Amino acid sequence: MVKTTPFHSRLSELNTTQLWGHWSGYLSATQYTMAPKHEYFGVRNAVGIFDASPLHKYAIAGRDAERFLGGIFARDIRTCRPGRAQYTVWCDDRGFVLEDGVVFRHSANDFLLTAAEPNLSFLQNQIGSMQVRVEQVSEQFAMLAVQGPRSRAVLADLAPEVTGLAYFGHAPSKIAGTEVTVSRTGFTGDLGFEIRIPSDHALAVLDAVLAAGEPHQIRPFGDQALNLLRIEAGLPLIGVEFTSSRFSFNEHDRFTPDELGLGWLLKGIDDESRQFVGRRSIVAERATRSTRWTTVGLSVDPRAYDSLFFDAGLVPPKDEPPAAWETMLYDGHGDRAGYATSYAYSPMMQTHVGIARVRPSLAAIGNTVHVEQTVNHMYTSVPATVTKLPFFNPERKTSMS
Repeated sequence: MVKTTPFHSRLSELNTTQLWGHWSGYLSATQYTMAPKHEYFGVRNAVGIFDASPLHKYAIAGRDAERFLGGIFARDIRTCRPGRAQYTVWCDDRGFVLEDGVVFRHSANDFLLTAAEPNLSFLQNQIGSMQVRVEQVSEQFAMLAVQGPRSRAVLADLAPEVTGLAYFGHAPSKIAGTEVTVSRTGFTGDLGFEIRIPSDHALAVLDAVLAAGEPHQIRPFGDQALNLLRIEAGLPLIGVEFTSSRFSFNEHDRFTPDELGLGWLLKGIDDESRQFVGRRSIVAERATRSTRWTTVGLSVDPRAYDSLFFDAGLVPPKDEPPAAWETMLYDGHGDRAGYATSYAYSPMMQTHVGIARVRPSLAAIGNTVHVEQTVNHMYTSVPATVTKLPFFNPERKTSMS
């Protein structure tokens, strides 16, 4: 049976389209208006709210909690202090990524992990003889993302703690008389916060945020707008940028952290005291230089793109919804160079951009690859430049002012 989130009764009143998708068994708004682009610009120019309640949430606590997570996560949990959060991934024995998520550290032995897919059995099966408890608490909490350049101003009067909250920091607060946790996190690549709320009090907190945001033109945004926002931010999405190794049929659908552009998470991997699952395979991959792909950004030449269609007597399509399929890439000789996992027209960049996997020999910044296009029912291509990710990275995202 499809479930609804603790915010649903209020957000459904704001959803003029009544278009819903499914996320982890819950209804999730695909768009609130007939123009998701307006929702996108609401986040980039002002402030938007997103219902992130369907995220799976796991409370992990006990004397050995840090040691337990240190043996699972590819990123060193020991560097995460209480009051901080970390983006991380976990892998199988062969070094292929199972999933990613954000872990929040509340104290020396108390953590909360959020992830897009269920992981309870996996986590519990790793406990062994360690003194640690892993509890599924997904339905106990609602999560509201408040994102955009005015998000701090909206929340400052409700939760003064946000004014001193550093990027990926979190703190307890009280909104509408309810004890909540506010974190400076999100999936939009912009200034933003997420509020974790006891489910029974979710509507009261949501109403308070909506009231505080009214002078700032706050509005909800759905999955379509979020997808474009996260592509501009260069953020990988499970099921798009990668498939969990657990469910992959073959090696073509399995990827290591380095192949996903997440090698920066592996700082200190040479430390023998940190024997996390998959470490030996990742170290061997680096030693043998057997990495198959490099994840890069692509920025399409806008003039060449326009000419491609104008010369064919067509208006160049510049639709913001990302392509729902992989987009093939070729080198200068017409040989396969790789493929874009996400590809869309970016209103901020004023051109098509993509998150792509290319052969390592083609991954240098400034290289040219050719993106497959269909014009008048025939395959052709348009040049694109290999760029660094993210495409959109405003100073306000991490600054304290």
